Amino acid sequence: MTDEASNRPEARAPRGFADRRGRDLTAERRIVARVSEVYERWGFEALETPAFEYADALGKFLPDADRPNEGVFALQDDPDSEGNGQWMALRYDHTAPLARFAAQNWETLPKPFRRYAYGPVWRNEKPGPGRFREFWQCDADTVGSDRPEADAEIIAMGCEGLRAAGLAAGQAVIRVSNRKLFDGLFDAGGISDPMQRLTALRAVDKYDRLGVEGVRLLLGEGRLDESGDYTKGANLPASVIGAIEAFLASAETPGLSRAGVLDAVSGAALGAAGEEALKELAAIDRALNAMGVSQDDVRFDPTIVRGLEYYTGAVFEAELLLETKDEKGRAVRFGSIGGGGRYDDLVARFTGQSTPATGFSFGVSRLASALRAAGRGAEDATRGPVVAIVFNEDDMQHYLDAVSELRAAGIAAELYLGRAGMKAQMKYADRRGAPAAVILGGDEIAAGQVTIKDLDAGRARAAAIADNEAWKAERPGQRTVARDQLVAVVRSIIE
Repeated sequence: MTDEASNRPEARAPRGFADRRGRDLTAERRIVARVSEVYERWGFEALETPAFEYADALGKFLPDADRPNEGVFALQDDPDSEGNGQWMALRYDHTAPLARFAAQNWETLPKPFRRYAYGPVWRNEKPGPGRFREFWQCDADTVGSDRPEADAEIIAMGCEGLRAAGLAAGQAVIRVSNRKLFDGLFDAGGISDPMQRLTALRAVDKYDRLGVEGVRLLLGEGRLDESGDYTKGANLPASVIGAIEAFLASAETPGLSRAGVLDAVSGAALGAAGEEALKELAAIDRALNAMGVSQDDVRFDPTIVRGLEYYTGAVFEAELLLETKDEKGRAVRFGSIGGGGRYDDLVARFTGQSTPATGFSFGVSRLASALRAAGRGAEDATRGPVVAIVFNEDDMQHYLDAVSELRAAGIAAELYLGRAGMKAQMKYADRRGAPAAVILGGDEIAAGQVTIKDLDAGRARAAAIADNEAWKAERPGQRTVARDQLVAVVRSIIE
């Protein structure tokens, strides 16, 4: 190996970051466009904040260290006159930047302030299958309203947004709970240790994977899994474990309405916070019913535990129910595709004054992947431009005229600018997903004609013709017409 070759960098994408071509970009752009239309129809204003925020403004994932890059991608700003540079970090979601924006502009904003946002976010976490360090999210939030109806509206709009993104009825459900339910339950049971509470919540969060028995063990002394690993439990009193099991049972009861779930858990000793949670959920239920939101689209599920610590009340989790398969055709469970909740203390980090807020976020990249895993990617196939074939340098003006005419008519078209024969050019057009190829050979130019190959029809008909001689005789999908019919014929193929 030469020194020059050994010094060449390896062509590779950073771990957790992905190159995306037309199909993936088309899918995500379609989702964003459709969901944005829903959010604007509900009266939400678009807002775009910078990719970077000052690290102290983000307030999450930041350790007590000189370089705050745990969980985020951070860099130090240019130093000031005293040599101190502030740390900046790429945003890890759209909610923290919203809190900063609201605090910074609160005096001039309409209140409540309703905004939606979309775009990439970055997380400095270990990548894995389906887990990236850069991905797109789409959010909608209301800042400045403490009414449960604001939560209900966000939930109902989330349902409509998911429907617009491509999920039919029964293919997704938004499960709703309230963080105060467990706060009240712990208060009533005398559980004051924050780590004991956190251990119990983590156990409940594993319910869909471990079932009732597994959660019961983790709420008690602990659990020994199949591999022999032992997980220490929360050591809750039997009375508190029993109340949590009632929560689990209500989530699993088939056909139980939202009001029925509230009735099922109201018998537990919930304390003042828990009773307040029940009243808020009841108000959300009334508003959802008034908006005609189905019991199947939105369910109350007391086992929902959102991971972010800034949630203060209602919490929601959007779960995909659509059947999905992996690359080998095996059924897989996609799980959560979004979530949100009420966060009444986030703006207060800047102002010192509690400002109620609620919002919903879903992963655009994740939802696009889920739809593709469900065999719904055909509509996202990128249709390439019409390709004009080049035969002779001397006839370049004719080729340029053809593509200019098509573009002027609003039809995507390109002139082949490589150096290859007709066979290679046709293969290029096929790889580009071109709907048609324009052929202006010497005979066509002399006769004032143009030959147009309908590549879509040609592919379909050629697949049905087994005999090569028959294919040559029929020449599927090919037409020769007068030159002034170029645009009309191509448009008939595309439309």
